[in-house]
Amino acid sequence: MTYQLDETDIKILNHLQEDGRAQRNTIAEIVHLSVPSVSERMRKLEEKGLIATYNAILDAKKFNFDITAFIFVEVDSSERYPNFIDKITKHPEVLECHSITGDGSHILKVRTKNTESLERFLSLIQTWDGVSRTRSNIVLSTFKETRKLAIERNVELKK
Repeated sequence: MTYQLDETDIKILNHLQEDGRAQRNTIAEIVHLSVPSVSERMRKLEEKGLIATYNAILDAKKFNFDITAFIFVEVDSSERYPNFIDKITKHPEVLECHSITGDGSHILKVRTKNTESLERFLSLIQTWDGVSRTRSNIVLSTFKETRKLAIERNVELKK
């Protein structure tokens, strides 16, 4: 199913990606529509699943989460993936988990307070059934980190 985004929808989505707390009257001024019209457009974008959620992005360093690491995990059999995924989703230090090709079967993005807590977490993962290997990369500096998408007019929606 193709949903046609017009320039106004794109402006609304781009502004919300910059400021998810934006007041509807502010968005209405930007796109030159009434507040009820903006509210209706946003409702439709939400219903179509184009806006998945609204949330705050916290500054990890201010909460003493000083270590960001990417952990490549090799799970030895696809039969063990569901158990691995079940366990990994229960750990708050895991920000992202992706099934990948190449070196390993999954890559995790984790944030921990320090190297000691990272080491404890790695030791835990390595005890899980099916985990045959991990390889970690610690982030030294971050120059860009975003979830903002480059939006196009024609969006192919998936069910």
